[in-house]
Amino acid sequence: MSGTSAKPKRRKAAGPALRYAHKPGRPPSRSRVKTSVGDRLFGCMVLPGFLVLLMPLVLFDMYWSHELWGDFAPAWPGGGYAFVATVGALVPLIFLAWVFPLTRMNWKKSKPRSLVWAVASLPGLTAGYLVGGVISSTFRPKRRRDWDADCYSEGGPCWVHVHYPWLWAVGLVATLAAAALLITLLVKLSRKATPTPPSTSAPAGAPTPRSPTGIAGRRPPA
Repeated sequence: MSGTSAKPKRRKAAGPALRYAHKPGRPPSRSRVKTSVGDRLFGCMVLPGFLVLLMPLVLFDMYWSHELWGDFAPAWPGGGYAFVATVGALVPLIFLAWVFPLTRMNWKKSKPRSLVWAVASLPGLTAGYLVGGVISSTFRPKRRRDWDADCYSEGGPCWVHVHYPWLWAVGLVATLAAAALLITLLVKLSRKATPTPPSTSAPAGAPTPRSPTGIAGRRPPA
């Protein structure tokens, strides 16, 4: 036989030009398109949403701040400092009334119930705007040269700081004291609500004439 046993040749790997590559004209997936559109919408709504949230405070400062500190606060029982202490004590209570319903929300579990809890947080949010307006109406302009006649007029921010120089100290102390009392009350209520586990240890048997130690004839461990 004149045949030769030649070994089979191995196939060469495909060159760089033959390998599969991502086509530049291939459309992106739908999930990526939805994500990019959602991010753009969220970015466009940030500034208008911030302005909507800030507008009530601006309106409060423009139309009601002078009447609040010039007429209402001095007529409060105890005077202006008592009014400041009352506002400071309400801060943690209003914050709890706003945040607590939001912590009860669970959209995956029940959307109608979560919507009810969201609506229940609106009174706390409204009260927070009122307290925020009262506090923001005492802010003086950053530059001292902007403390004009309107700032020093009755009920203006400069007028408030002249007549009530310890305004911030009284409000801060009242807020911290109310927060401490509220935390203490919540801790006590949580302890009462937590049931105590039953005791698993059985009481020792009563001593008998044959067993003065109460072990009923059992031998003590070595």
